[in-house]
Amino acid sequence: MKIIELKYSNTNTYLIRGSRGTLLFDTGWAGTFPAFCRAMGEMGVPVQAIDYVLVSHFHPDHYGIAQEIVDVGPVIAVVDLQKPFIHASDPVFAKEGNRAFRPVDDASVRIVSLDAGRDFLDEMGIDGEIIHTPGHSDDSISLLLDDGSLFVGDLNPLYELSMHEGTEIDRTWEMLLARRPRRVYYGHARSVEPDLGDAASGEAVGQSPGGKADMDDATSDEAGGISPGGKAGVDGAASGSSGNADMAHLQPLTERIMKYVDRGFPIAKIVKKTGADASFVEDVTRMYLTHTGVSVQGILDRIEIKGR
Repeated sequence: MKIIELKYSNTNTYLIRGSRGTLLFDTGWAGTFPAFCRAMGEMGVPVQAIDYVLVSHFHPDHYGIAQEIVDVGPVIAVVDLQKPFIHASDPVFAKEGNRAFRPVDDASVRIVSLDAGRDFLDEMGIDGEIIHTPGHSDDSISLLLDDGSLFVGDLNPLYELSMHEGTEIDRTWEMLLARRPRRVYYGHARSVEPDLGDAASGEAVGQSPGGKADMDDATSDEAGGISPGGKAGVDGAASGSSGNADMAHLQPLTERIMKYVDRGFPIAKIVKKTGADASFVEDVTRMYLTHTGVSVQGILDRIEIKGR
């Protein structure tokens, strides 16, 4: 089995190649289909080689080009609990006038029972299961492979757990960590090796700070716009900063980044447009996309927590 990360938009998407087929986990914002095709071409994998598209949750940045991909040949698989949410975010694209968006064609959807998730994955020679992981949204699912690879979409990252103590997010992570995942693949952050600690007792809340973020045949750092190993704290957020950046500078910079995210720009392009450090752009993007209604100050506060 092989995991390939595609960084063609501001959402991380993953190709999982089993012994009998290929699964695409999540897609990008509407309008990124040409970039997706280029990224697939760079990996030497034709879009037609994808058997199924599985979406972690039906928010705009995770299913935006699902139907365009399906039109080429793959099938979109929807877990039964997600069925009521398939079109929940369609109005977002209508409001912004995104002409590239194509809503999911219900007639072409394959509904998969959550209980039958393992059998569904086995069709592609992928050993694992699909798990309901509410917290970010009620329709959120995660994919846990038997080798310990865990794909969580927008489930709030481990370094934020102290902010969510006693919540559904906390309970979901406690359940997942008890399964002892080897590596966690996020929708808007680099993958990490979790510091499991005593996961069974609920004490595992961290992640290894020096975890390697690369994967087999992963796209280059240039394609994803990520500085490997860079500290994602607030200080030094702008390129060339001396470490004394103040809020008067960071707030308008964060606002600019948010506007580019709204337009579906990938991280690398936002870095070029703003001159900001790639790790800062990555963090602002993730905070903005995974915390509905978050303010500029809320984003900066969360980045500061991550950098501690």
